[in-house]
Amino acid sequence: MSYPPPGGYPPPGGYPGYPPQPGQQPGYGAPPPPGGGGYPPPAGYPGGGYPPPATGGYPPPATGGYPPPATGGYPPPPASGYPPPGGSNYPPPPGGGGGYPPPASGGYPAPGGYPGGAPQAVPGFTAPAPYGQQPPPGQPPSYPAQPGYGQQPPPGAAPYGAPPGQYGAPAPGQMYGQPGAPPPAGGRPPAGVAAAASGPPRQAPAPASQPPTAAMGSLAINEQATHGTVVPIRPFDAEADCELYRKAMRGAGTDEATLINLIATRSNEQRQKIKLTYKTMYGKDLIRDIKSELSGNLEECMLALFMSGPYYDAHQLHRAMKGAGTDETTLIEILCTRTNKEIEAIKAEFKKNYHKDLEKSCVSETSGHFKRLLVSMCQANRDESTNVDMAKATKEAQDLFQAGEKKWGTDESRFNVILASRSFPQLRATFSEYTKISQRDIANSIQREMSGDLKGGFLAIVECVRNRPMFFADRLYKSMKGAGTNDSNLIRVVVSRSEIDLVEIKKAFLERYHKTLYKMIEGDTSGDYKRLLLGIVGQGV
Repeated sequence: MSYPPPGGYPPPGGYPGYPPQPGQQPGYGAPPPPGGGGYPPPAGYPGGGYPPPATGGYPPPATGGYPPPATGGYPPPPASGYPPPGGSNYPPPPGGGGGYPPPASGGYPAPGGYPGGAPQAVPGFTAPAPYGQQPPPGQPPSYPAQPGYGQQPPPGAAPYGAPPGQYGAPAPGQMYGQPGAPPPAGGRPPAGVAAAASGPPRQAPAPASQPPTAAMGSLAINEQATHGTVVPIRPFDAEADCELYRKAMRGAGTDEATLINLIATRSNEQRQKIKLTYKTMYGKDLIRDIKSELSGNLEECMLALFMSGPYYDAHQLHRAMKGAGTDETTLIEILCTRTNKEIEAIKAEFKKNYHKDLEKSCVSETSGHFKRLLVSMCQANRDESTNVDMAKATKEAQDLFQAGEKKWGTDESRFNVILASRSFPQLRATFSEYTKISQRDIANSIQREMSGDLKGGFLAIVECVRNRPMFFADRLYKSMKGAGTNDSNLIRVVVSRSEIDLVEIKKAFLERYHKTLYKMIEGDTSGDYKRLLLGIVGQGV
C-alpha cells in the first residue's frame, strides 16, 4: 500500500456526518446524515460496513498493509463485514451507513479526550477517584487511606519522620539536638542537628597523657570498714538485766556464769545504762559490788568491760606511768594507734579522773626523741583525709632516704615530721615510693637506723598504716607466746578492740600464725576468766 491512499485523504472539513450535528448522540455508532454519508462511503458494499472495500479507504486493501487481507490475520473479518447485517443483535444505523467516525487531524482519539465528553460508564464498575482526592460519598476507597504529607498523625502516634527519643517536648532553654527537643516547623531538624544525629557517634577526645604522679595527684583512698565481735542486743531491758546482776551476786557465792553471759553479750553503751539503772534501782554501785564478789584476771577483765572506751584507755595510760618505771609499750600501743577523736577523748578523761595533763605526764615520764614522738601524738592533729598527693609522696620518700640510709647517722626529726603528721593513705604512698628509691622497705630501714622505744613507736605507726588489725594480732600473740601470759596486754587488746575491729584481728591472727585466736586463748587461760575472754572473742573467724 502506498500513501496517499487511492481515495485520497479526507477533505479538510472532514467527511459528511462528522462532527455530529446538534441533536445527535456523540460517540461510537453515531448515524450519518441522510444521503448515506459515512466513513468512508463504501462503493457497492451493502449498508456501508467495515472494513471498506479493497479499492481504498481504511484499513488498506487486501493487497498489503496492516491489518492483513481477508485471507489471514487476527481475527479474520466476517464475509459480510462488521457488524454483520441481519445476523446481529445490534440494529443497523439509519440510512444504511455506519462505522466509526474518522479521527481528527491530531490522531485518534483527539487530544483532550473523547470528542464531546468522557466515555460512558460501564455498569458494575466504579472508576477510582483521582490520586490524592477523596472518593465520592458512599464509595469505599480502593486502598487503605494514608495521611498525606504535612497532615497530623493519628492520636497517640509519634510525629512522622522523628526518630524515637530524638525529639519531644523541650525543656526551658533547651536547644535543638538535645534529648527531648522538638523539630522546627516542617518536621525537620536543623541541618547541623540532622547531620549529628545521622552521622556516627563522636568520641570524646582522649585526655592528654600525664605522668603518674600528676594523674594521681587527687587520688582518694577509702579505709576498709571494720567490725567488732560485740554488738548491741535487741531487745534490751536494762531493769531486767539489773535484776539478774543483783540475783547473781546476792547471798553466799556468785553466779559467775550469769555475769559472764550478761556482760559478754551487751555493748559498752548498754553496760553504761546498766550501771546507771542498777544504782537507781538499788542505791548501790554495780562496780563496787563486782569488786567485792570477784578477783584476779576475771575481776580486771569484767571491770574493763564496764569502763567506757576513752576512760579505759586513760586508765591504762595512767597505770603505765604510775609509780617507778614506765610501760612504754602501752604508751605506744594506745597513743600511736588511736584516731584524733579518740585521743581528744582520752585526754579529757585523763584530765577529769586524774587531774593531770596527759602531755605533761608523758614528758615527765619519757625522754629524747621518743618523748617528742609522744608529744606529737598527744596533739591529735594527724591529717585524716583520704586524698593522696603522689608528688608529695615521692618528695618525702626522698627526704626519708636522705635522713636515714643515705646519711651518716640519722635525722630522727625528719622521720617524726612525716610519720606523726601525714595521713595513713598518704604514708602508704610514701612507703611505696621509698622502696623504689632506696630498694629497702621502710620498716627495715627504721630497724637499721633507730633503736629503743623510738624504734618501737615508729614501727607501730608503720604497721598500723599498712594493716592495723595485723598490728593488734601481733600484740595478742606476743602476750601469750612462750612461758606465761601477759594478761594485762591480752585483756587490754581484747576489750578495747571488741567493738571496733576484733573480727579483722581474728582473721589477721589466723593468717599470720596459722592458729585461731580462740584456740590460743583457750590454751593459755583457764576458769571463768577464760570463759569471759572466749565469750568476747567468739568462735568464728
